[in-house]
Amino acid sequence: MDHESRLFGLPEESFVFTVPRKGLITKTETRVISLMKLDLRPGQVLWDIGAGSGSVGIEAARLVHDLKVIAVEKDAADFECLQKNIDAFGLSGRIEAIFGKAPEALSQAPSPDRVFIGGSGGRMSDLLDFCLEKGKSLGIVANFATIENLAEALDWAKKKKFSHDIVHLQVGRGVPIVGLTRIEAQNPVTILSLFPDGVTP
Repeated sequence: MDHESRLFGLPEESFVFTVPRKGLITKTETRVISLMKLDLRPGQVLWDIGAGSGSVGIEAARLVHDLKVIAVEKDAADFECLQKNIDAFGLSGRIEAIFGKAPEALSQAPSPDRVFIGGSGGRMSDLLDFCLEKGKSLGIVANFATIENLAEALDWAKKKKFSHDIVHLQVGRGVPIVGLTRIEAQNPVTILSLFPDGVTP
């Protein structure tokens, strides 16, 4: 099955990404749940911060009619992959790629309805403050590989009176071994959804 014929949950192989750091691409299972938590609607603006290969923004744009995606990436090699993937999926009119560091690179971007944070560059609180300042009826979904960054985001949510929802995802995939199959564990990821109090994530 080629990537164009699959509606949702594209495999990692559908995207161009930097091979030496391929563990950093948002895995298919994590991407599917993250997009579900974003609860996107037509006509909204999604900021994809730390976009990497662009897999989350690309899946979002393919799924939701008239969604505008602003994808920000600070690594030059990853940004090149991001641009190639946007072109390959024919989404250059729907996804705007910005090379630079967030939040500064987003100073002129349209206000977001939803924000996905795949990488914070060690500036989680700064990013969240900026998103809250610029956003409207804002919903934020962030993926975490470390407890420290998750704790910082939860502390921010408490101070700003944002409700939260946590999914801790540990995926194992079947791989062949001497004519048999074993389960190979993927790196665990914590998916944090943040919404203003009174809004159900």
